[in-house]
Amino acid sequence: MREYSGLLTDLYELTMAAGYWQTRFDARATFELFARHLPPRRNYLVAAGLDPALDFLENVTFTADEIAYLRELSVFRGIRDEFFSYLAKFRFSGDVWAVPEGTLLFPGEPMLRVTAPIIEAQIMETYLLAALGYQTMIASKAARVVSAAAGRPIVDFGARRAHGSQAGIWSARAAAIGGCAGTSNVLAGQQLGMKIYGTQAHSWVMAHEDEAEAFRNFLAAFPEDSVLLLDTYSVRNAIEEIIAMGRKPAGVRLDSGDVARDSRWVRRELDRAGWKDVKVFASGDLDEYKIARLASRGAKIDAFGVGAALATPADAPQLSLIYKLVEVERGGKVREAAKFSQAKVTYPGRKQVYRHSRAGGEFAYDKVALEEEPANGAEALLVEVMRGGRRVAPAESLGALGERCAAGLARLPRRYRQIGRAAVYPVRYSKRLENMLDQVRQRVRHTAVK
Repeated sequence: MREYSGLLTDLYELTMAAGYWQTRFDARATFELFARHLPPRRNYLVAAGLDPALDFLENVTFTADEIAYLRELSVFRGIRDEFFSYLAKFRFSGDVWAVPEGTLLFPGEPMLRVTAPIIEAQIMETYLLAALGYQTMIASKAARVVSAAAGRPIVDFGARRAHGSQAGIWSARAAAIGGCAGTSNVLAGQQLGMKIYGTQAHSWVMAHEDEAEAFRNFLAAFPEDSVLLLDTYSVRNAIEEIIAMGRKPAGVRLDSGDVARDSRWVRRELDRAGWKDVKVFASGDLDEYKIARLASRGAKIDAFGVGAALATPADAPQLSLIYKLVEVERGGKVREAAKFSQAKVTYPGRKQVYRHSRAGGEFAYDKVALEEEPANGAEALLVEVMRGGRRVAPAESLGALGERCAAGLARLPRRYRQIGRAAVYPVRYSKRLENMLDQVRQRVRHTAVK
């Protein structure tokens, strides 16, 4: 699969593009991408996926083979040749404003705004929703898991559970934005500069004649970095064998059983041996709820490995991100656009999100307003990231994105970031925006009557 293929879209994006071309509908459009509502058991979102999205926008093209494939589709049989010539020269030339990755977001707040020739903006919809939707979902889950760990490191173990190898890279990246300390994914480490972690599998122990031999051989191969897996047969026997060897590992890992009880026993035995610096690592189908329960039971765990709950979070497997037209400029005339179907109303016009804070720095509320409205002392979240199809600033480091997420969570009042039932963070809409919505509604009703 070609990474920057223009065919990475839904068919209806291309049929609309062809329709605009065929009917000479020459317009410049603005679309905004946002979450209509939060998934169950989510209090906030962590914006992620922008950098790969901008990379795609800068590089997307249609090859000759891809255009030949489109020509063969019956739906395009009546489309003029000039449209396919246009695709051969296709480059995204639009402007993009977006919320920086790692920023906390809430329902109804634009995460990204695209202004471009309407064909370009339309074709980009599918990729933008996929890139930002998946990584925002993972980063938001990671932030919850990291919060539950209360300062103890979380390592992403999700590569083997992700829906494909590329998803494994994206989930590792998003997990880092949400606060994870590193990943088990070696390619993510190499490509993204992430710290990588690994221990050993049960198969290592099972491949040897006895457990003690397995531990001795691993310690011989990795004398400074061995993390030994304890639960292949018996946690207590394993610890006794390791201590009896007199060869201190860097850490030990628990992957099953009563992890809270076993971790307390393991910590006590390691400390008795004078090995207070040996770390106790836990894994095995963990998520934020299980980690919180372990903490409540006094588990003696120094770090956690979390896999499926990060790469494929079962409690919120997708986000309701949408990409909606909010403005059309045609022939020098600007017309705001909105949707009015029941339960799916969208606001018209180019918007900005203003975050208001209290004197002590805590977030108080957000206001969604028209782009030109004054900030009145609030922080404007959407910033320019692309002009004329090219980035206006280099990509930020993953470390900086993770720091932004951590700083945002520290400023979000506790009642809005609880893992269980949490209060709903207040998002308001400006009077001018509400008035514009009413004006567009009246205009649509008037034209419908005609």
